[in-house]
Amino acid sequence: MNFKYPSDSDLRRLLRFEPDSGAIWLGERRMVLMHTAGLAALRQDLLSTMGSEHTRRILTRMGYASGVCDAEYAMKVRPGQSFQDSFMVGPQLHMLEGAARVTPVHLSLDVPNGQFFGEFRWDYSWEAYAHQQKYGQVDDPVCWTLLGYASGYTSAFMGRLILFKETLCAACGNEHCTIVGRPIEEWPDGEAHRVYFNDESLLEKLDALQLQVEALKSTLEPAAQGQLIGNSAEFRKAYVLLQKVAQTQVAVLLTGETGVGKERFARALHEHSTRADAPFVAVNCAALPAELIEAELFGVEKGAFTGAHASRSGRFERADGGTLLLDEVGELPLAAQAKLLRVLQEGEIERVGGETTRKVNVRLVAATNVDLEKAAREGRFRRDLLYRLNVYPIHIPALRDRAGDIAPLAEGMLSRFCALHNKRLLGFGERALQMLQQHDWPGNVREMENLVERGVILASQGGLVEADHLFQNQPEASHTGIDARGRLAQFPTTQDDDLTARILDSGSSIEAIESRVLDLAVKRAGGNLSEAARLLGLSRPQLAYRQKAKQTGAPAAVARAKPPSDPT
Repeated sequence: MNFKYPSDSDLRRLLRFEPDSGAIWLGERRMVLMHTAGLAALRQDLLSTMGSEHTRRILTRMGYASGVCDAEYAMKVRPGQSFQDSFMVGPQLHMLEGAARVTPVHLSLDVPNGQFFGEFRWDYSWEAYAHQQKYGQVDDPVCWTLLGYASGYTSAFMGRLILFKETLCAACGNEHCTIVGRPIEEWPDGEAHRVYFNDESLLEKLDALQLQVEALKSTLEPAAQGQLIGNSAEFRKAYVLLQKVAQTQVAVLLTGETGVGKERFARALHEHSTRADAPFVAVNCAALPAELIEAELFGVEKGAFTGAHASRSGRFERADGGTLLLDEVGELPLAAQAKLLRVLQEGEIERVGGETTRKVNVRLVAATNVDLEKAAREGRFRRDLLYRLNVYPIHIPALRDRAGDIAPLAEGMLSRFCALHNKRLLGFGERALQMLQQHDWPGNVREMENLVERGVILASQGGLVEADHLFQNQPEASHTGIDARGRLAQFPTTQDDDLTARILDSGSSIEAIESRVLDLAVKRAGGNLSEAARLLGLSRPQLAYRQKAKQTGAPAAVARAKPPSDPT
């Protein structure tokens, strides 16, 4: 096609730089200069975090939006020109904006009949260059932003969706890029590309996708290292001990109060060990009936006791090759303690009702919130078993002893529960964070999980988790602070401030507000002025005086300044 662009002097005159205001204008539209290195870094981050499909969708939509904006401008920048000359404003603007050198190869457009076919050559595409700088020569075309621009510009011009596809790309080793555009219905695979131009918010789609990913991670990987959050000295001490022992096979004893996260530590220990690909089995010894605990731990043979209709493996066999957590190990009956000791010493078990032993390869992690040394002195726990379990003790600190970890812990839980409950929240309110920091946490991390999950459920979509979402039935009290003059003063509650703000936002005068309050008080009191006065915190003569001032139209300020003497 032998085509010559119209002069772009009219377009170049529209480009204005305003150093004083820090703005660049193209006509009435503000523009911005960006380094291609910065755009390339953004592109690289998107590709590494979301993959090529979602990155392409974002960049295509970004280019599409720019193309639509330029089309709206092009339709009025050259009045009286032919439709084809008006259309060529787009390629000229694209060059002026630094996208590429655009050379028309073939152009046929019929707006009344909705027909379009266009082929253009791109030289020096910034997008192909930026992608090749980061990834070298690739197999598939990569000028997604520029294609989005061409599709958006032409679609706005034609009044129907025109899809441009890149048939040659410089990033693939070609000398230049070539694009071809036609109505999307005329492409055999056109419908597969429509997703790149849908109007619904891509951010909402990406948010929903991220929530699904996080929910799956929370469900499938409850022991991930990221869930052990903390940087306090006490926490770091426990975590360093865990890291050092993870690659060994020694039994570990986790101690600490109820709810400090002993099972999470045990799971993290398993994930860091050489047994990470094998099973992790947890059993709460306190939750098992004493008469069944041996069968649960060591298994049972058919007919061993009434109800044993089939042979069944125990927790040790299920954990073979992996890790077994015995939580609340201090609650084990003495008979079960003796069998446990033999397993630790010999590495073999015997099912209840069985006559043969079975070898097991299990890494044992025991956890308890009781003093096993004291239990041993009182005869409730075997001392020889204590010595066997206490080879490598790790004490997990209570949450009140790691106050610096409260905020990051809460934020981590917030992200996890937002994913699980399909919520998008802005975070915690300042008052909520303050109350989290001041709480004494008798239930430790487990209590915090319950509070944060409740807060996520109660908070409004897109809002903040506030204090009343976390701590219910705790009315906010006024507090003392320093006023503008540096003096102690009593400050109103948040509810008072909110009420005041609503009154101011209503636009009503102070006289109108006072009149409504007086009328409402009298109405609620059923016309009884004494009762109405009590509701308002006034004496009856004061209420009568204000009502009289309201009826006579006296300024409210005067009425308040000269209250009648109260004979009572």
